[in-house]
Amino acid sequence: MQSPIDLLDESVQVVSNLGRLKRSYKPSNATLKNRFHDMTIQWESGAGYIQINGIRYYLKQCHWHSPSEHAINGRKYALESHMLHESLDGKVAVVGIVYKIGRPDSFLSSLTGHLRSVAGTVQKETKVGIVNPRNIKIGSRRYYRYMGSLTTPPCTENVLWTIVRKVRTVTIEQVRSLRVAVHDESNTNARPIQRINGRIVQLYRPEERLIMD
Repeated sequence: MQSPIDLLDESVQVVSNLGRLKRSYKPSNATLKNRFHDMTIQWESGAGYIQINGIRYYLKQCHWHSPSEHAINGRKYALESHMLHESLDGKVAVVGIVYKIGRPDSFLSSLTGHLRSVAGTVQKETKVGIVNPRNIKIGSRRYYRYMGSLTTPPCTENVLWTIVRKVRTVTIEQVRSLRVAVHDESNTNARPIQRINGRIVQLYRPEERLIMD
């Protein structure tokens, strides 16, 4: 049950009963950290939660991988963000968003100056102030859902994954700003694709309303 995986439309179960992703986020104080293998926004308590199957998973942090870790129909993209949540009893749920090169992402644009401040090896973190997680745009009701793992050591399993179907956009400069700041002498921090091993992968697609003449 390892992650990431290739999300193939030909093998997913299309469902309409999962419901929209319920995001109840709130602005909260946050810190930008250079963890030397990725850049991470870490919120203090009170940033809100997502609710899945009646369980509240509270937002802890968001980090980025380049190129994307998950693939959609065999294609990897320029960037992938992971919003990591944890329930009160320690269960983990991650929301993943993939990006292709195009128009700038407004959330990353708001962090440009802070990313520069932690780009060296001396300063590892900086206070960002109040950050609203809702500014991380999703832009689609469709998403993939499966059980997997964390993608960094120790790659713990039983992680509930939600990958947004819509591919959003970032600029080349924004991807570079995330990678240049990380002094690991690598052009990538993406884990290779893992085997699905018979797992069920669902694609939530809301039922379309019938248009009557």
